[in-house]
Amino acid sequence: MTNPEVAILMLCLFILLVLLGFPIAFTLLAMGVGFGYYAYYQGNLDSFADLFNNNIFYLLNQNTYSVMENDTLVAIPLFLFMGYVVERANIVNRLFYSLQLAARNLPGSMAIAALITCAVFSTASGIVGAVVTLMGLLAFPAMANAHYNRQFAAGVICAGGTLGILIPPSIMLIVYSAIAELSPLRLYAAAVFPGLMLAGLYILYVIARVGISPSIAPKPKQEDIPPAAQIYIELLISFVPLTVLIMLVLGSILGGLATPAEAAAMGALGGLVLAFLYRALTWQKVKESVFLTAKATAMVCWLFVGSWTFASVFSYLGGHDVIEHWVLSLNLEPWQFLVMVQLIIFILGWPLEWSEILIIFVPIFLPMLDTFGVNPYFFAMLVALNLQTSFLTPPMAMSAYYLKGVLRSQIELVDIFKGILPYLAIVILSMVLMYQFPGIALWLPDYLFGEYIP
Repeated sequence: MTNPEVAILMLCLFILLVLLGFPIAFTLLAMGVGFGYYAYYQGNLDSFADLFNNNIFYLLNQNTYSVMENDTLVAIPLFLFMGYVVERANIVNRLFYSLQLAARNLPGSMAIAALITCAVFSTASGIVGAVVTLMGLLAFPAMANAHYNRQFAAGVICAGGTLGILIPPSIMLIVYSAIAELSPLRLYAAAVFPGLMLAGLYILYVIARVGISPSIAPKPKQEDIPPAAQIYIELLISFVPLTVLIMLVLGSILGGLATPAEAAAMGALGGLVLAFLYRALTWQKVKESVFLTAKATAMVCWLFVGSWTFASVFSYLGGHDVIEHWVLSLNLEPWQFLVMVQLIIFILGWPLEWSEILIIFVPIFLPMLDTFGVNPYFFAMLVALNLQTSFLTPPMAMSAYYLKGVLRSQIELVDIFKGILPYLAIVILSMVLMYQFPGIALWLPDYLFGEYIP
């Protein structure tokens, strides 16, 4: 039943309910079933039993089955488990301390150490909330005790914590590959340089900002710095093992030696080995990691089921066609199309998280890429960079709320927002740079796998 007006109503009502605070996954599911019942209504309700004789229930069942049997999505719980094991083993604490010592001669050394720690740990975890929360408990008190400006310290943690959804091995890219039916290998390769570029721009900003205003990040006292030999030992013990594990996981994927699921399994095993080597592997910590993995995986699975059901009904009602016809009627140039789409995603990042934007809204624009001659992997990297803003844009900047949740009265929410804003500008700058120089995203996948041919 084609009814575009109902489809648009469905979309607007969903955004309203999310803004009112309803759980996103179950809101998607309820609205998909509710509007789907109308869309697939047969008009033959002669008995009570016929109330359930509606194709929406078959669609819901099929979507649930499709999520559970998707081989690509198997990597999600395995990557999550690796991240939780690393977190529970206190490896991140040692990593932050060793990087802090190694960067001691740079302006804002603790902030730089926090950013690098966020980047490394978030690639292993992939959960922004977990990274921001842990670094809020670990790095913020350390910077506060060193008399760092609290706004500055908060901004560093919030921005660094979002890097994990971009830098491979990224759970977000696995989800994107399943939605857009793109190769996860090429997506990982395409994300390497944009991710490193964004992290590098963050670090350059910290160095420049502290260079201009040294008072916001005082240098460590000389008596607090251990001998050089101890620093090198700490760096070797803390930084190298976790980095090697991540590089092995990523390298096996990009080298074609393993699928993302197989590499994630290797990473999960490697996390257990690291925890054992650090003498932090206990039955209690393994149980906690398994529980947290199951909890997060269940949330992701139900989000997928609800989103795919919602998107299927929205498309069946003609919502996708209406938006596509409207965009094509504007007679836009390719660059205008890209700017418009990125602005829409940027605005959607205020009330929604990256998963809902990817599953519901990005598929609306994917069929138009061929019309405008846009490389889908280049488009994916623009979206991936843009999705950083969904965690950094006030008033719904989730990374700020994660940090406020653990710091409580130590800092005001408005101060966290002020600390985040420069990094929001850096994300936008990185998108402009990648648009001007597409090779940032496309050179490595073309080099490893050959030039992309639609």
